[in-house]
Amino acid sequence: MSENTPLLVVDDLAVSFGPVQAVKGVSFTLAKGETLALVGESGSGKSVTALSILQLLPYPRATHPRGSIRLDGAELVGAPEPALRKVRGGRIAMVFQEPMTSLNPLHSIEAQVGEVLELHLGLRGSTLRDRVVELLSLVGIPEPEKRLGALPHELSGGQRQRVMIAMALAGEPDILIADEPTTALDVTIQAQILALLKGLQARLGMALLFITHDLGIVRKMADRVCVMNAGEIVESGPLPQVFDAPAHPYTQRLLAAEPKGKPHRAGEGEPVVMAARDLKVWFPLKAGLWRKTVGHVKAVDGISLDLKRGHTIGVVGESGSGKTTLGLALLRLLDSDGEISFGGTRIESMSAGTLRPLRRQMQMVFQDPYGSLSPRMSVGQIVGEGLEVHEPAMHAAERDRLIAAALEEVGLDPATRDRYPHEFSGGQRQRIAIARALVLKPKFIVLDEPTSALDVSVQAQIVDLLRDLQARHALAYLFISHDLRVVRALADDLLVMKDGKVVEAGRADELFKAPRTAYTRALMAAAFDLEVA
Repeated sequence: MSENTPLLVVDDLAVSFGPVQAVKGVSFTLAKGETLALVGESGSGKSVTALSILQLLPYPRATHPRGSIRLDGAELVGAPEPALRKVRGGRIAMVFQEPMTSLNPLHSIEAQVGEVLELHLGLRGSTLRDRVVELLSLVGIPEPEKRLGALPHELSGGQRQRVMIAMALAGEPDILIADEPTTALDVTIQAQILALLKGLQARLGMALLFITHDLGIVRKMADRVCVMNAGEIVESGPLPQVFDAPAHPYTQRLLAAEPKGKPHRAGEGEPVVMAARDLKVWFPLKAGLWRKTVGHVKAVDGISLDLKRGHTIGVVGESGSGKTTLGLALLRLLDSDGEISFGGTRIESMSAGTLRPLRRQMQMVFQDPYGSLSPRMSVGQIVGEGLEVHEPAMHAAERDRLIAAALEEVGLDPATRDRYPHEFSGGQRQRIAIARALVLKPKFIVLDEPTSALDVSVQAQIVDLLRDLQARHALAYLFISHDLRVVRALADDLLVMKDGKVVEAGRADELFKAPRTAYTRALMAAAFDLEVA
């Protein structure tokens, strides 16, 4: 292969799922050592295109009515399975967006990373084990020797994604396809992973096909960009050309869609809705035959806060810093020590029965709307479930009216309330989760990473929606996120957490301009000045 010959050629590729054409005549090339970014909203055909390269689509339901995919001149479309097995994980490896669905829940991390090394490099015994440890260390798993026996559910989301990256790199592939590889990662870990990928790319001459909705990553990683919409590449070219002078209206709209604007400003004299003093959540560590407590994981360690009506406190920090635990403790969904006050009433010692009438005023929107919405219930049933619990005597017609009003308020057609969650996009499912919280007319909502898995254009819509709802209903938000750009657009005040403690707190605009601690500065640098060496 000459220096100018592309490593991978995708030519006029089409993918059909029955009568639905998901990819329509896509063409691009990928050279050795090059990074090509595929960008576009959910449903644009990015992942289907990537899966086609490895011939991993669900055949025979998916077909290629036309097109060609060639690796070093060898055709992959319709290639025999033995040939494809050598390519998958060997010549071309893939990192998937959701590691929990890609990792075997019954096999240890060592077994899963080691399987790739055994199949493609023939490693065995202590050499195999040493290489597994080396790979886990490379992708940032702390004390990898101690995590070899861990099962996937025993790792955090970010750690599971790092294991997936280690598996992909194990075979030292010529091409790495990364499908939203940093979605679940903190900004600092994200920067480390991107720097790692860049370093490995330089060392191995590896080509990267990068699929992401994070345009900030694209700016730092890509040499060339292909913008996809409705199964077609609507614009492509070198990064500066596409990002600095976009020609297609869709590209222009996508680049303009990042979360913007300023937080809704309520009056400083508003009453405190939720308060905590010296809040602690310690999980015991047990060991020995009698399972004695030998220490504690201090998930939340002595945190105090005051959240006023109509205000937002943003909570930021890396995975494991205690952000979600703090939110769950404030809602009394976890046992804790310290004082918790809601509307001036102490609730930390209330029994479940006494607390129940207050529950409707304290709601939560979870990170993964698909996981938190029952697939067996219609959208109307999901949104109305809280009304059935808290207003059992309410007439069915009135309940239906409130459900329709809540859906309409979050920008969904009330006529869709008889449909099920799988029939909606990710952004629409997140709107359903917000409607479920709103229908009870709460005063306080914990928003736990509500935009992390969404396209940048949908993120902007959800941020605008949350601001609008807060202005209309004077809602108090505890907004938990690792995306500091979204936090900056929503939060009045900021709590920066590390290892269960608040390392810095204050007005959000002041901390974004002049962070005081090294940890906060590192978070800000990773989010806004992402450097990949």
